[in-house]
Amino acid sequence: MTMQKRIELLFKKVRNANPLVHHITNSVTINDCANCTLAIGGSPVMASSVNEAADMAKIANALVINLGTLNAASCEAMILAGKAANSAHIPVILDPVGAGATPYRIEMAEKILREVKMSIIRGNASEIYSLIGGQSQTRGVDSGTVSFSGADLAVKAALELNSTIVVSGRTDAISNGETTVLVNNGDPLLTRVTGTGCMATSLIGSFAGVTDQMLDAAIAGISVMSIAGELTKSKLLEGEGTGTFRVKLVDTISLMNGATWMQEVQLHEYATR
Repeated sequence: MTMQKRIELLFKKVRNANPLVHHITNSVTINDCANCTLAIGGSPVMASSVNEAADMAKIANALVINLGTLNAASCEAMILAGKAANSAHIPVILDPVGAGATPYRIEMAEKILREVKMSIIRGNASEIYSLIGGQSQTRGVDSGTVSFSGADLAVKAALELNSTIVVSGRTDAISNGETTVLVNNGDPLLTRVTGTGCMATSLIGSFAGVTDQMLDAAIAGISVMSIAGELTKSKLLEGEGTGTFRVKLVDTISLMNGATWMQEVQLHEYATR
């Protein structure tokens, strides 16, 4: 069975299984992440207390960790939940929001990576680069400049971090170190609405909760967001802007299925040098 056929089948599998996706995520986008998970067919839970994070992770189908509004308590909860998920063989997906922007974020990201095995890591180029010791000019949570391609960065990070890596950008690059795929979908409006990256990570978590093929889950999640951006932009009427786009984006995700995905996705395998 081809990769694209496997991914096409994941859409029905997510809606039938309704995977529980445990989030320890940021306060800016928590509602959007929950709604996005529901839209694709998952069941979100946002349990960030150190008193229950590990117990919730044990009964989830996937754990999403997001560093957006990081603090000492949330970092402790992430590590507790991550270790519990690792012990229960539940996939852990990391969104290293703003990694590299401050020394504290670098320190906490490194600590989490030392203690928790990540199945998938999704971030922009500067965030992923910082996780492997690189330095780039970063402004807040926005991507900075990295000297090599997203595909090459994804391969390098996948090998160094022993995870499936998603480098999101104008072209999304996904790699497990052996196979690398580029997704050439998307629309610039996705960068004008806060949280679309976080929402993409929630989509990845939803797919990861129903398969043991992490590369498939990563490609499915990031490409759904990119395709949804294109389709939503095409539905905007004159006078409608980013607020309407945000609402219609969730509508589009809720209507996404395998057939639409197969018709719209633009995947290209990247020849690793």
